[in-house]
Amino acid sequence: MDNDQLRRSTPVFPMSSAMKLTGLSARQIRYYESLSLIVPERSEGNHRLFSMNDLDVLLNIRHYMEKGFTMKRIGEILNDSQTYDTPEVLKHREHQRPLLNRGDLSRFFNN
Repeated sequence: MDNDQLRRSTPVFPMSSAMKLTGLSARQIRYYESLSLIVPERSEGNHRLFSMNDLDVLLNIRHYMEKGFTMKRIGEILNDSQTYDTPEVLKHREHQRPLLNRGDLSRFFNN
């Protein structure tokens, strides 16, 4: 694993930061966790810690929800990379935000 992948997968964001950066509520995030769409690490005190990769997944979930996808369909999209080529996903691909780069937090703020 290269350094960038290691940094992106390191769990450092607590729930409060994940909520602020994604615009999702704690309840929504816990629901997505219950569906195994994300699997945040746990601290010694059993608090959720999110990585940048987890935040990307949460933002993708939010994006698909805004586009009208069902949770079932979002789970299929996230769990099966083959479905990214289906017409309904390709139709919305131009709205897909770019991956978060190191130091680029602009994705988390509305323009």
